[in-house]
Amino acid sequence: MSGRIVVKNLGKKYKRYPNRWARLREWLSLGRSVHHQATWILRNLNFELGDGESLGIIGVNGAGKSTLLKLLTRTSAPSEGTVEIQGRVAALLELGMGFHQDFSGRVNALMTCQMMGYSSEEAHGLIEKIREFSELGDYLDQPVRVYSTGMQVRLAFSAATVTRPEILIVDEALSVGDAYFQHKCIRRIREYRDQGTTLLFVSHDPGAVKSLCQRAILLDGGSIIKDGVPDTVLDYYNSVIARKNNDEEIRQAAGEDGGVSTRSGNGKARIRSVDITRNDGSSVRSFLVGEQVVLRCVVDFHTNINQPTVGILLRDRMGNDVYGTNTSHLGYKDISVKEGDSLDVAFSLPLNVGPGNYSVCVAVHGGDSHLEENCDWWDRCLVLQIMAGNEPSFVGVAALPVEVVIRREEYET
Repeated sequence: MSGRIVVKNLGKKYKRYPNRWARLREWLSLGRSVHHQATWILRNLNFELGDGESLGIIGVNGAGKSTLLKLLTRTSAPSEGTVEIQGRVAALLELGMGFHQDFSGRVNALMTCQMMGYSSEEAHGLIEKIREFSELGDYLDQPVRVYSTGMQVRLAFSAATVTRPEILIVDEALSVGDAYFQHKCIRRIREYRDQGTTLLFVSHDPGAVKSLCQRAILLDGGSIIKDGVPDTVLDYYNSVIARKNNDEEIRQAAGEDGGVSTRSGNGKARIRSVDITRNDGSSVRSFLVGEQVVLRCVVDFHTNINQPTVGILLRDRMGNDVYGTNTSHLGYKDISVKEGDSLDVAFSLPLNVGPGNYSVCVAVHGGDSHLEENCDWWDRCLVLQIMAGNEPSFVGVAALPVEVVIRREEYET
């Protein structure tokens, strides 16, 4: 059976009463008299998720992500619109929620399986798989009240995903687990996705969204404000975060490679140009692995700024951060500029990365991070290609200098 989610004109509102008597008066009037104020958490949401597709939901706290998941899992009813779901759903919203603390892990796992629709006999047949994946050992027969938070995460995830569902919904459920088990869970999620499970993933981790999802939706103020490939949506999301502390304009412009370049800032400074050159000064966009380059940014300042910071970020073709630094991190914290000044900032570095396509992001801001005062942040301002040279073959994104020593030793037979 396939997994499919269709959301049409979905909305959710909550009623706010000035006091408890107002609620009573409204109830006694049988709806003829209104004594509440409606607060819409979600409004006019429309999207479809087809069989085997993976969708990431992102947004700041309060954007409506958790409310959306409650509607999708039918733990809350919509105020308007419809949600159509085809296929068996495994939802990981708050891992451990619903566990009875005095019952053993085994009993709680059995109850989880039965709530997912398995018969008692089927649930007992799955226990050994749950024990094996969770690695709880003898603790499976101990009361859950003696479990650490990480152990409850192991039990809940193992029980909810003991078999592949048609639809898997995950809401930041793995953020409290240990690193080893997080990797194990991500591997299982990726395997299920590759086998055809429809995935809906909510996370603040951009790397996880880019790695697991083919598509992303950005929620803000209860509405969908961006829907597209994760790289572009997450770039826009970063701009939205910066905008909350600055009066910024977000504009979209065509990138060098025909992609989308996101640019935002409060206008106190403006990146005039960005270029990448070889050591001889030639401006090119194709380099060999390990080649020394100079990334030069020219910035114009439209007001006095104390201790401005210029930063660069290199990303791979999937939009994952590969390397980033800025003048503040490199020790240049005593810079001061006046209105009308310009800075020519040149970063010299070796491209010790694997072959492939990469993009460059450049930012001008105050403090260590663009979140403090984003003056101009320019994503995908240029793209470049790294080609293999004469170095030994390798895999991965990092080209590390490696030496190997092999010695022959005799052993007794």
